[in-house]
Amino acid sequence: MLQKLLGETVAESSYRQIKADIIFGRLSPGQKLKLENLKAAYDTSVSTLREVLNRLTSEGLVIAEGQRGFEVAPVSEADLREIAALRLLLEEHALDQSFAQGGVEWEAALMAAHYKLARMEEVMASGDTSRAEDWKRYDWEFHQALISACGSRLLMETHSAVFDKYLRYQMVALSYRGSVAEAEHRQLLEAALARDSATAKTILQRHILDGVEHALTKHRL
Repeated sequence: MLQKLLGETVAESSYRQIKADIIFGRLSPGQKLKLENLKAAYDTSVSTLREVLNRLTSEGLVIAEGQRGFEVAPVSEADLREIAALRLLLEEHALDQSFAQGGVEWEAALMAAHYKLARMEEVMASGDTSRAEDWKRYDWEFHQALISACGSRLLMETHSAVFDKYLRYQMVALSYRGSVAEAEHRQLLEAALARDSATAKTILQRHILDGVEHALTKHRL
């Protein structure tokens, strides 16, 4: 899914690939990350891998085990609930600012992001889960678009990092809530275009917290 970007370093390319593989479950929670195996899989050096894994450790996606190496961070119900609460706190705060400052260009970008997400939700609703990664990527893009006019790069980056962790849990459980989630996304769009932050925050809270319960029902942690 990820392609090497023009001018990107080997370390940055490896970082993006390994991070995506953790988030989308190709590297499973608790899996040992043996450097020699990763060297072959990602076509990079051991020194670069150490740099990448230490960076992912600082982001909470990998655990360093001292002399024993690295492993993918485990998952737990308590961790999911904490991540969801943090995501909600950040997104509600950014949403208020984004609604207040967003203009026509923001509206257009938001509508385009919702269109892509809605089309992918149709694919998921048909029972075809082969494009689950695209579905969650468009989900991320829509929620980022909602808050993209907040005016704070740090807030956007922090939200993105938390969303990545939340997304990992959804991919572990392949948690898709069907028409309920589709309706909530549509309602969020409508509230955004109406600049109705109170309604949007009510929907967002239900959207995130019900998503947690659904994921836990699908996959007990």
